[in-house]
Amino acid sequence: MAESTPHLAPIVVLLFLGAVFVTAVSLLILLYGVARRSKRYASIGGCTALCVISCYLLVLCGVSLVSSEKVLPPGGWKYFCELDCHVGYSVSGVATTAAIGPDLHLTPAKDQFVVVRLKIWFDPRTISPHRGDGPLTPNARRVVLLDTNEHAYAEFPEGEAAIARTQNEAGSLRQPLRPGQSLARDIVFDVPKAASGLRLLITEDDPETVLIIGHENSLFHKKIYLSLDSAPNIISKISPLAQAN
Repeated sequence: MAESTPHLAPIVVLLFLGAVFVTAVSLLILLYGVARRSKRYASIGGCTALCVISCYLLVLCGVSLVSSEKVLPPGGWKYFCELDCHVGYSVSGVATTAAIGPDLHLTPAKDQFVVVRLKIWFDPRTISPHRGDGPLTPNARRVVLLDTNEHAYAEFPEGEAAIARTQNEAGSLRQPLRPGQSLARDIVFDVPKAASGLRLLITEDDPETVLIIGHENSLFHKKIYLSLDSAPNIISKISPLAQAN
């Protein structure tokens, strides 16, 4: 099972850039008309800018309002379109623990840690024949964990640093990948033990995506989540961890 955001990325990005360009030109015409005291130019520039902005926002909100929330099961892929290629994210495992780190330097959780193993894959099937094997640095990502009550839990950097030290690995979600390459990252959250129905939201962290038609970050658009229910337990694969009670 797979979902991508945004759909038809090259087209919607071109629409966004085209709308920005036409609006900018229209505003220049408006300013020219004001400077020359020409009602004709000022009217043409102002009306064109208003028309383009209104039509774009109408389409943007219309597409968002007919969107639907999706929750992908463990093993399902959420793809982000990087215009000429797709980078996929999937939950490959989850663990709960009371503390992370070596026995003498444990990092305790306020409640309990939820460790999500996220697999990242540069899908080679999504590139053009002329792209080549050059590395891709994914766009900035934002990752939060949500429960059934819509409480959001941010990443716990200290826990992730403790895991990275014990496993002698480092890196980030923005690590460059070549077509076909994949990597795994353990994302740590400090979550109340009573929290249930946990699901992961990983999305782009670029402000302009709010104005991209069909992007899950756009106004009123529903999100694509990665469920943690039934995910394989990875407690034995993250060492050392202190088991939660």
